[in-house]
Parts: sequence; structure tokens; C-alpha cells
Amino acid sequence: MTVIAATERLVLRNWLESDRDLFHEINSDPEVMEFFAHRRTRAESDEVFDRIRDAIATTGIGFYAVALRDLDEPIGFCGLWVPELEPFLPKDTVEIGWRLAKRHWGKGYVTEAAKAALTHGFINHDLPEIVSFAVTDNHRSIAVMQRIGMRHDSARDFDHPSVPDSHPHLKRHVLYAVSRDDRSIEPR
Repeated sequence: MTVIAATERLVLRNWLESDRDLFHEINSDPEVMEFFAHRRTRAESDEVFDRIRDAIATTGIGFYAVALRDLDEPIGFCGLWVPELEPFLPKDTVEIGWRLAKRHWGKGYVTEAAKAALTHGFINHDLPEIVSFAVTDNHRSIAVMQRIGMRHDSARDFDHPSVPDSHPHLKRHVLYAVSRDDRSIEPR
């Protein structure tokens, strides 16, 4: 098992074969996926699972499994990814993202995992900047962005090209960013 980072309560690691059910659960749950245009089928979840697991194994960058440290029980993901969103984001942009099973919401796990993922990105991958973006009305994710020290860059907000016209309320995305130099500012 490849451990990326550990916190007081959590481990960020590569995905294990036994994590597939949890990965599908979070990608098909209507509440978890409230701000996405569609839920993933089991086959789609498995395809994304394999792509992410392979990316982590080869590059160290990916949406890492977040597991409870004492039990190694997966609860969701949090990590880094290179989105393909040109011209909205430059080619080598790295984003941080997260998703947790609903039963684990409200315990501070995402903030804890996201701080560890940011540190990993800046120290181990020497990234100059990490961004995050969310649907304008996704107040929970935006609050996490703010808690981990990211700042809104309204000049970089965009309409997500992958969101179909049938879901206009999900198109507009706000972008938050933090640079390696900003990390001297203690996240709230």
C-alpha cells in the first residue's frame, strides 16, 4: 500500500482493490454528487478508479483514497489532479478535489485531508500553485477551500465545458487558488 500522507486521524493512500465499492458509492450517491450533471454507473466508476489508481502509481498525483487511520477504512477521496480544461486553465494546472461518503460529512475530515494534500503537492511535487473549483452554489466545498487558505480569483471563474446545457445551474464555476508562497499564511 502506497501511503501519500498521514494526519492525526487519516491516511491518504493509493486505492486498494477492496476500495471499489466505496468509490462507486460516492460517485453514485445523489447527495454527494449534487453538483455534478450525472452519477456514475458501476462500470464508469470502475474505469475512473483504475485511471486514478494508475496515475497515483506512476506520477504520485491523483485523487487519493482517504481512510480512517486506525481502521484503514476508506471514507472517500482527497487529492491532486491535472484537469484537462484548456483554455480555461493552463495545461499544467493542478487542482485539489475531494468527495466523502455522506455518513462521514461534518467531522472535519475533508479539511484535514486537504491540508495534507496541499502540503504533499507543494513539498513533494514542488508545485507553484494549486487550484480548486466548484459550482457557484456549492457552499460546502467553497468553505473547505477557504478553510485551507485558498483565495477566490474571480478573474478565473468559468463555465465548465463538460456540463451539458441541460444543467445550466451547474455550469458556472468559481476558482480558488493558493500558491506555494501563500503557504506561509496559516490556513484557518
